[in-house]
Amino acid sequence: MEPDLSALDAYLDEAGVDGYLLDADSEVSDQYYLSGFDAPDPFITLYDGDTHLLFPRSLEFGRAKRESRADTVQRYVDFDHQKKVEEYGPDEAVSHVLADFLAAYDVDSVAVPPRFPLRTADGLRTRGVDVTADTDGIVTEIRATKTEIEVDHIRTAQRANEAAMAAAESLLEAADIAADDTLELDGEPLTSERVKEEIEVTLLRNGCSLDETIVACGADAADPHDRGSGPLVAHEPIIIDIFPQDKATKYHADMTRTFVKGEPSDAVREWHDLTERAMTAAFDALEPGATGADVHDAVCDVYEDAGEPTLRDDERTETGFIHSTGHGVGLDVHELPRLSPNGGELEPGHIVTIEPGLYDPEVGGVRIEDIAVVTADGYENLTEYEIQLAV
Repeated sequence: MEPDLSALDAYLDEAGVDGYLLDADSEVSDQYYLSGFDAPDPFITLYDGDTHLLFPRSLEFGRAKRESRADTVQRYVDFDHQKKVEEYGPDEAVSHVLADFLAAYDVDSVAVPPRFPLRTADGLRTRGVDVTADTDGIVTEIRATKTEIEVDHIRTAQRANEAAMAAAESLLEAADIAADDTLELDGEPLTSERVKEEIEVTLLRNGCSLDETIVACGADAADPHDRGSGPLVAHEPIIIDIFPQDKATKYHADMTRTFVKGEPSDAVREWHDLTERAMTAAFDALEPGATGADVHDAVCDVYEDAGEPTLRDDERTETGFIHSTGHGVGLDVHELPRLSPNGGELEPGHIVTIEPGLYDPEVGGVRIEDIAVVTADGYENLTEYEIQLAV
């Protein structure tokens, strides 16, 4: 996939700098996106209209030449690193190597992302290179607009996500309700940890990975980011939020469903119906030219009209709708754009979650989340998993 970097070219012209520089491993998504190379250790990427990679060692050199999109791939040794170590010492030698690397492409000034190693920046400045912080994060902004290939990557991750959600729901369906209302499976307590294990194994079988997921029951579900733990209980809401990463493409998906094994309380049933209505309102507002704030306001309107508290109405509330409506998804599970009070204009190619929810420790929590791509005439919902409360 060749990214469209015309916006980065325009940024460099406007900023009056010669290039854009990153010093990071490929877990930093901007580095992976710009370099097109996956490496566990930090390396240098310079973009000056072309893409140039620089590696401290030869370990990744051959693979980078084969797999990256870079126009050039070099190593410290190509800039007399050892000689510089002998002359300046190992720490100062690196800044001399980097300065020579930039000079080879007539780069005297660079912009760097908001999070950039201070040691690297100071070393380059000592060598006479002008280093300017890109406080807006132009590469992160570029990544927000997905190509058709990227949309397909996320769609594939979402299919794996749905297989994992189905596996989790199947455990709840198969569980028995014990005398104390805890759930049992094959005579053993059905715990949050057991459901997470089933989710993670299913994702692995579908080419995805996940370090953590949310299976939160009862009062745990009243905290939107409580991962959940311990035995699951009947007649209580169970929030399952899965956000896997495809191991081959590195793109994420994201989806949440709320289930009740047994009989939902009237409050939970009402909340679930209301949250479905809030989701519908959000999708009705989702289109190019609308803002993330518009979509968020549509959700708040539904909740507030029903008498539920929101942060828009009361910034101090600790119950009700206490988070934003959604976020971008891509190489990061949380990225631009934002569906929030400060969310900017939406464009075709933006992939976002729609995830309204209500929370109160006395009731628990309810959240429903789909993922969709903004299109030229509206949106396409990439989620095919049905919404149902009782299992």
